[in-house]
Amino acid sequence: MRTLKALVRRLIEAAGYTVSRRLPDVYDQDGLRSIHHHDFMLDPAFCRAYERGVTAEGVDYRIHWRIHVVLWVARSASKVDGDFVECGVNRGFRSSAIMEYLDWDALGKTFYLLDTFSGVDARYVTEEDVKAGVLERSAAWLKNGTYINDVESVRANFSRWKNLRIMQGPVPESLDSVESERIAYLHLDMNCSLPEVEAFKFFWDRLVPGAFVLLDDYCFKGHETQKSALDAVVKTKDADVLSLPTGQGLVIKSPDSTGS
Repeated sequence: MRTLKALVRRLIEAAGYTVSRRLPDVYDQDGLRSIHHHDFMLDPAFCRAYERGVTAEGVDYRIHWRIHVVLWVARSASKVDGDFVECGVNRGFRSSAIMEYLDWDALGKTFYLLDTFSGVDARYVTEEDVKAGVLERSAAWLKNGTYINDVESVRANFSRWKNLRIMQGPVPESLDSVESERIAYLHLDMNCSLPEVEAFKFFWDRLVPGAFVLLDDYCFKGHETQKSALDAVVKTKDADVLSLPTGQGLVIKSPDSTGS
């Protein structure tokens, strides 16, 4: 119990809060300021999952509410028949948190993790994304260490779990390496329009009815080209994106969808 309390204390302090008997009335981080209840931050299962994500990343980005959404979606998808796919993994903050939260190997699902593990591939950057500064941002993030350039350290991070596959290579080239025909959870976070659109199109027919698609950068400023491109392709599937105040976007495949 003391260990758990100490963990909660560290997480709260890392979020910039003063430790007290309750959380402050206002949540203010990651571009989201809210007076609404955020007591999920004190949930022991959430704390363990978030801490595991921080361990994978090596830094706490103070994205508690965003991870709260990720874990809710992942838990919901765990009840749907199908595997998990993440396109845009980096060090594995989100996927590590999910695996910790869901006791991953006990589920009997496979988690496919796709990434270049070396930043954005310039061959798949549209003219609009170039104008938006995608290549400059990728180069800067590689230089300052935000983007990883060492897939072996990623493999080491995930070595405790068995039911996963790490696929190194750019999207769309690496999409065919995903063998599963039934997908319950798809997470897109590639900071680039074309790869995200191609991944969405590729997996749509494999998404089972009731499957979830979570878009990490959907509402973020500076990612408008991604939002516009994703809006267009989602409409072709007679679906809609739910804009979330965390900056994410959420698509749920209709239970009666034909997948066309």
